[in-house]
Amino acid sequence: MPIVTEARRASGTQVPGLSSEAGLIARLSARSALYTDLQVLLHSRPQAMTLAEYRRAVLEENALARGSEAARKKVFKELKGRYILDAEQPLFASFRQQWVRSASDHERALTAYVLLTLNDKTVAVISMDWLFPHLRRASSDLRIRDLEAFLRQLGQTAHPEVGQWSPITLTRVAQHYLASIRDFGLATGTIRKIAHRPALYGSPVRLLLRALELLRTPPLQVVRHESFKILGIAPDEVIDALSQLNRQGDIRFRMQADVVELSL
Repeated sequence: MPIVTEARRASGTQVPGLSSEAGLIARLSARSALYTDLQVLLHSRPQAMTLAEYRRAVLEENALARGSEAARKKVFKELKGRYILDAEQPLFASFRQQWVRSASDHERALTAYVLLTLNDKTVAVISMDWLFPHLRRASSDLRIRDLEAFLRQLGQTAHPEVGQWSPITLTRVAQHYLASIRDFGLATGTIRKIAHRPALYGSPVRLLLRALELLRTPPLQVVRHESFKILGIAPDEVIDALSQLNRQGDIRFRMQADVVELSL
């Protein structure tokens, strides 16, 4: 996969989902993506805030209406692990900008999904290598047992750390991943889940482009980057997708020969 593995050292920016050095962790074994809680928090606090301010909102002001201090601490820890929650971090700052710019609930959901994926190598690997082919096929079934088999194969090959997960952990990761992508609009159904290829929106693509910019990805790699598979876009379709967004006024993009002009 032709990606840059490190962010700028000077800023300390990290994008674990696009790092070849990051390992897979079982964060989703405990809970799903908690997208509803993220929505509540961001709608109740529309201004960009620091980590300390989000902590105060959840723990002291009980913005998520939890019944105990322990529950408030737990949900804050889980949300922070998934979505960063710190406007001083460039990736989250860009997410907040795109969240505000989103014109629909679907666009906001996909933008949150991109942030989760960029911040979690496990979600990124599943999305690009397992979910992507399903998004390309009409009415493709998403089965827990198939995802479990994919994860077991990872544990035997590219990611031996997955081989250390217990069978229960592996199953819970698979279950919570599928529940999460349904919440983000990439699947339909409750018991039987069907893949749903998302529409092309400006905000999630701009967030992904910003992540690649933070990683100093060369423009000619950007326009063929495999990370667009997160949104169901094949590497050889990226130029067409960016051109469409340019026509819609969502980004500024022009490419002539090997010269790429791209502005968010």
